[in-house]
Amino acid sequence: MLNTVSRRDAILLLLGASSFYLFSAFVPESQDPSSIFNAGQTSVLLPAPATEYGSSAPTQATAPVDLGLVQIFPETTVVAHAPGWTIFQNLYMSGGALLLLTSDPSKFPEHRFMTSTGLPGNLTNDAQRQPTARDMAFVTPEEARSRWGGDISSGERHRVRTVEGTTLLLNDPPQFLKHYFHFVAELMFGSWAFLYGAFVDGLVHPPSSPASDPSIEPSFTPPLLSNTTPTIDRAIFIHSDAEGWRDLPGFNAYFLRAVFPSMTVEVSIDWQDRINATSNPEIGRAVHFPLVLLTDRSAAFRSPICGGYTQRTAAPAWDTMARLGKVDLIGNWWSSMRAGLLRYAGGDPHEELQSTLDFPQKIVITYINRQGTRRHLRDEDDSALIAAVEGLVEKKNREGRNWEFNNVHAERLSRDEQIKYAAKTTILLGVHGNGLTHLVFMKPNLVSAVVEIFLPGGYARDYEWTSRSLGMTHYSVWNDTSFTHPNEPKIPGYPDGFHGPNIPVQGSFVANLIEKHVAAREQGISANNSPAHDIYNRRRSWVHPLKVHG
Repeated sequence: MLNTVSRRDAILLLLGASSFYLFSAFVPESQDPSSIFNAGQTSVLLPAPATEYGSSAPTQATAPVDLGLVQIFPETTVVAHAPGWTIFQNLYMSGGALLLLTSDPSKFPEHRFMTSTGLPGNLTNDAQRQPTARDMAFVTPEEARSRWGGDISSGERHRVRTVEGTTLLLNDPPQFLKHYFHFVAELMFGSWAFLYGAFVDGLVHPPSSPASDPSIEPSFTPPLLSNTTPTIDRAIFIHSDAEGWRDLPGFNAYFLRAVFPSMTVEVSIDWQDRINATSNPEIGRAVHFPLVLLTDRSAAFRSPICGGYTQRTAAPAWDTMARLGKVDLIGNWWSSMRAGLLRYAGGDPHEELQSTLDFPQKIVITYINRQGTRRHLRDEDDSALIAAVEGLVEKKNREGRNWEFNNVHAERLSRDEQIKYAAKTTILLGVHGNGLTHLVFMKPNLVSAVVEIFLPGGYARDYEWTSRSLGMTHYSVWNDTSFTHPNEPKIPGYPDGFHGPNIPVQGSFVANLIEKHVAAREQGISANNSPAHDIYNRRRSWVHPLKVHG
């Protein structure tokens, strides 16, 4: 991990800035994405149709796979791809190299958009992170048979062992794994968006008719728009030890065990065991993964939408599926994760698929108070903010409304209590920081919003992009000024004092912003019988072409 957060932020800034040149090469809307995919251009964000990956109907393996006596090893195919996110059928590994068994390498994206050496990113080592044949390579069916094949005519088995089920193969360095936001709102967020989108039954239905079958639901993640999303049987952290993926407050492991209770976790020493087992130069051996999602941070940053715009590695995964209509824009696709965690925390999720964003029965404002941490408001401004929001809530309740305010010091609460607060929150308020990651467990409605306070001149896109990808509004506040998409800064900024204890904010301005936000949503309902459709359609403008972002 980097020595300081400031250095981490500087790296993200420079990586993003260095990729801005890619905007000019972005694919026009009219261009066939499959032709760009096959050409291996850096601007690829859309996968080719499934048939071009060699599989029109990808399926999860449901029975043990024995390659010991097969006549022909099954070739590797790509189910779905976005930079940094690739779902393979029949991926092989030998001696640490991921091997694409194919008679036609032109069917695959460039390796650098799928994987890397796994080194941590810094300002100077991009060349060292470019993958080599030691990281990923093609192998022909003939070569595979020569390396790993036995004489099956005499009963000698092939030397290929299958790792059954679905594997999440995480090639990220431990640089950010210990951070709650990066783990849950990037790795897990992107993984579920990509798996869900790749295996959902057809396109996501329009808001008027959501697709669901309540009679069939997995025991640990109800409800789903699709019942074909494969269960993740294991996660392999290639470059992390057992402590390297666990954050200090314990939310990473808490999340993983809550929503994926049957998942097996392997770490770098386990991956090394697999490498050692396939590295004997005298006896060729390989490991076979029937279905695997490979994620790679460096590869994700090579896409314009991550490296050039969001700096969020989940963005290529979500954006690809959103543009294909495979994930909806109001957060249904994530409902399984949200409901699973709340149920684990002892809450009652009452999670139902939403065809529209409805006005909530109660407005709940939750302030993530960071006054006991390194980055926080000036003490007098914290007191004034609390007083202003409390005053707003009291006024609304006198008017006969149903409003609630929670001043939450997360460090004083259990993980279960924090999740319960997040689950009932309508508007999440706080200084830029890890606690805002809880926004992924808010259930979106017509009023849902995140109000994030920055040092004036400072800006980071972590929670802004994540909020909008779940159908929620995001406001950034600089003292007595606010902005929201599409008027946010295009480049993150980390001025002196960004991480300090003297961030100013005008409490009355924030209270007024919240009041105006809710009033606007109320007026929308009175003026339009189906306001969610308007919001749904407006969101299409920032999902589709990257030039809208830029």
